[in-house]
Amino acid sequence: MADTPGAEDDLPALVKAALPAIDIDALRDPNDPGHPPRILLLYGSLREASYSRRAAEEAARILRHLGCETRLFDPTGLPLVDDTSAEHPKVVELRELAVWAEGMVWSSPERHGAMTGLMKMQVDWLPLSLKGGIRPTQGKTLAVMQVSGGSQSFNAVNQMRILGRWMRMVTIPNQSSIAKAWLEFEGDRLPAGPFYARVVDVMEELVKFTWMVRGRAAYLVDRYSERRESVEDVHTRVSGKDI
Repeated sequence: MADTPGAEDDLPALVKAALPAIDIDALRDPNDPGHPPRILLLYGSLREASYSRRAAEEAARILRHLGCETRLFDPTGLPLVDDTSAEHPKVVELRELAVWAEGMVWSSPERHGAMTGLMKMQVDWLPLSLKGGIRPTQGKTLAVMQVSGGSQSFNAVNQMRILGRWMRMVTIPNQSSIAKAWLEFEGDRLPAGPFYARVVDVMEELVKFTWMVRGRAAYLVDRYSERRESVEDVHTRVSGKDI
């Protein structure tokens, strides 16, 4: 697991006066652990000129500016799902990062009108349950972003929203879609402009939601159906009858 690259103050496109510090006291739970929000960033391309990776790196710089701790997972060498055991080092690394994280950013190219197989594979390797049916992603926040080679589209982000719901994540309302990414990036960086501003919007919203949710996640995702099952088990032991 690696820190995301780039100096924390390496934000030439950011108008810092327009991005004040997050009002933590207005958002956090009284029992919040207090450490910087932990954000895991996943990207969906292994190309040397990977715009989804560059978008994720740009997002990580903004997140660190907003006081977060970030990790960027490198999917190089991640095996196909079920092609090997979950003991594979890359799978272990990914799962440990998912447990560590309190929020995530998923950044995928749109390929053939969909998110990439690599993006989906990373999510597929996350277990549906670690203990008691609880996903390692349950109650954690999620922001989704996509890059496109052509005109603007929202197919990939819409699909990732479905995945986020399935993983029981709190997917924030805002999202980013960068059209013609090969024209928008200057080297490894996304310069000032409407696409950069939207990425800042999304990251600011993610940090606010993460502060608001993380101390309350256990309560927010506590479900009637799971509580009811426990009641049924108790009733069966005591009376031998189903509710």
